[in-house]
Amino acid sequence: MSTTNMQDAIVIGGGFYGAAIAVYLARQRGMKQVTLIERESSLLSRASYNNQARVHNGYHYPRSFTTAYRSRINLPKFVQDWPEAVKQDFTKLYAIARRNSKVTANQFERFYREIGAKIELASPALRSLFEPRLIEEVFLVEEYAFDSTQLARWALSELQESGVRIRLNTQAIAIANSPNQSLNITLAPEGKDREQISARYVFNCTYSGLNQFGGDFPGTRTALKQEITEMALMRMPPALSDLGITVMDGPFFSVMPFPARGLHTVSHVRYTPHLHWADDPNTNPYQKLDGYQRDTRVDRMIRDIGRYLPSVLGSEYIDSLFEVKTILSKNEGDDGRPILFEKHETLPGCYSILGGKIDNIYDVLEKLETENLSGAQITSSEQAQ
Repeated sequence: MSTTNMQDAIVIGGGFYGAAIAVYLARQRGMKQVTLIERESSLLSRASYNNQARVHNGYHYPRSFTTAYRSRINLPKFVQDWPEAVKQDFTKLYAIARRNSKVTANQFERFYREIGAKIELASPALRSLFEPRLIEEVFLVEEYAFDSTQLARWALSELQESGVRIRLNTQAIAIANSPNQSLNITLAPEGKDREQISARYVFNCTYSGLNQFGGDFPGTRTALKQEITEMALMRMPPALSDLGITVMDGPFFSVMPFPARGLHTVSHVRYTPHLHWADDPNTNPYQKLDGYQRDTRVDRMIRDIGRYLPSVLGSEYIDSLFEVKTILSKNEGDDGRPILFEKHETLPGCYSILGGKIDNIYDVLEKLETENLSGAQITSSEQAQ
């Protein structure tokens, strides 16, 4: 097994979080030797692509003040930092179901006015799209979508300009302590012999694979839940082609623009999750997904959504995105999406990081700003001067 030179930092996982953290370490923390490890053949090709592509503004979380408020704060930052990737040219509606909703229309409106989010009653023309016997109220809000292919182009360009080394088709399989106060990472490049790389810091940004490491890796203290999910890709009829729609908060479904394909995703609280299990180091989520049958449930999604939004019955099914979704077990009840940010005491210098949605990246970067990452060539304050 070959060994490569010491690195300042290794970032494992080439999704949006891994790429953004690697750029941050190189640019804001002055690290000269940063390597990004990705098991796939391209960046941002797994969970960063296979999702609803929603840039949240808080409306999704009326039962989690912290998540809702942080989304409202983070959205304008995201739009400013990645304008080419943000799709704003559609109308976004949130509708509250009359029955089985965990919030009423009055509660929903009052909550978002209190946190300063834009919300107003939808026009009669937009309200006429919904079945009034099932929908209590419809609100016009401000929420966007993102194009993950544009973010992938940004990631590749920024990583290269920042001097970050990118290793694709390479899996990190073990993290271990080293006698010289560094960490040894065992790599398994596709079609090649295993090798070892050393670094002062390791950032585990593997999302569903957070606990899939051997060596001295202790696992996350925070319990995780894994789900195999299906996002149906649909071509909407003209009445819905320029809309994004979410019905809350119980029946709960969404029809959202998916800019990367010029289509819409359709998700449903009952039919999008196909299979779930408590995260376990002995259960590889990627192998579980690879072996899953992937029979679509789109007919059941559309049949139920059509009761609330009749014109969706005229949509055309194109494809489905299947992926493993990872959430913190403690937030199943309130739908909150805080970040996971853990320092492993028995593996000094190793961090595990997970965000439930794309705008959580700012929460991660704020946490990193408080870390004393010794070994960086210059500090973040020096970088700013």
